[in-house]
Amino acid sequence: IRRPPRSTPKPSSAASDVYKRQGYYNPIYIYGNDRFIADSVAACVDGLIIVDLPPEEDSELCIPARDAGLNVVRLITPTSHDQRLPAILEQASGFVYYVSVTGITGMATAAATSISDAYQRIRKQTDLPIVTGFGIRTPEQAAESARLSDGADVGSAVVDIIADGVANPASPDAAENRAAIVRKVAAFVGELSAAIRA
Repeated sequence: IRRPPRSTPKPSSAASDVYKRQGYYNPIYIYGNDRFIADSVAACVDGLIIVDLPPEEDSELCIPARDAGLNVVRLITPTSHDQRLPAILEQASGFVYYVSVTGITGMATAAATSISDAYQRIRKQTDLPIVTGFGIRTPEQAAESARLSDGADVGSAVVDIIADGVANPASPDAAENRAAIVRKVAAFVGELSAAIRA
């Protein structure tokens, strides 16, 4: 995405108004760091989640991104020990993403006690919001994760809805099928939001 959707204003600080880019560093490196940052800013992106770029490499992308006004969201996992957290959090901004399970996203769920314990451990070292992700597939799981932390991130379940809509089109007309997928995603996101706000 090199430009924002039609009539999209620059995001505010409200969580509902922000756009994040999440991915791996290699394609960004190939694309060009400066070009990627400039295009992200032009596209009204608020922050970056680069899952495989450690803090030791902050000068490559994260510090220039922050200088350009982009948040840098850091990931913390169940295996991130307390001595490592200061380095992870030093350049973090926007929020902290707690990866609640080890392994592949969407394939397992974390116990409530493990999320609560991790939240308290991370909270001792940062004032940033802590959002729980990985393994959250239902409105009930999202509500529990948001109750135990400062928010919930749902990704794989949304991707699955899109993939199912592509594999099993509701209409032979491509435009109608895209619209049907958007409606399904919007309905699911509405269910997630309602559960979290209940």
